[in-house]
Amino acid sequence: TPRYQQCNPKRRFLRLNDATMHRLHALAERVSYGGNPEHKRNPGDFGLTPPAGPRQGKSLCDTAEIFARAEALTLLKEGLRKGLVADREEHGWPKNIWAVTKAGIPLEAQLENPETGSYHGYPIPDSDPLAGEVIARWNNQHG
Repeated sequence: TPRYQQCNPKRRFLRLNDATMHRLHALAERVSYGGNPEHKRNPGDFGLTPPAGPRQGKSLCDTAEIFARAEALTLLKEGLRKGLVADREEHGWPKNIWAVTKAGIPLEAQLENPETGSYHGYPIPDSDPLAGEVIARWNNQHG
């Protein structure tokens, strides 16, 4: 049987210093949000067409109540400014950026286009041990 909601054990937070934070603030000015229709039942203003049969086990952004691309982009930028990024990169972009909604739901964004710095995001399932760490770091960072 297929296993859904697998946690990637390789995800690690980048160690932060002044130079790194400066670079992340610069990236926050250029980052973009693409979105992934597999994570949407209600596409809002993302301009995505949900798949006819959403993949089982895909966490839906709808559960995080994010329906506007601008809101997703704001969270992505805030995650960068707070330094909640993965230590793995591609073309200078972190593979993952983490954020937390106003309702306290932890999110993970995944790099989808390393040429443009475009990401898509989704709620982190409660079963993922990273969820608690993302919330703790989000609350302790001032960006």
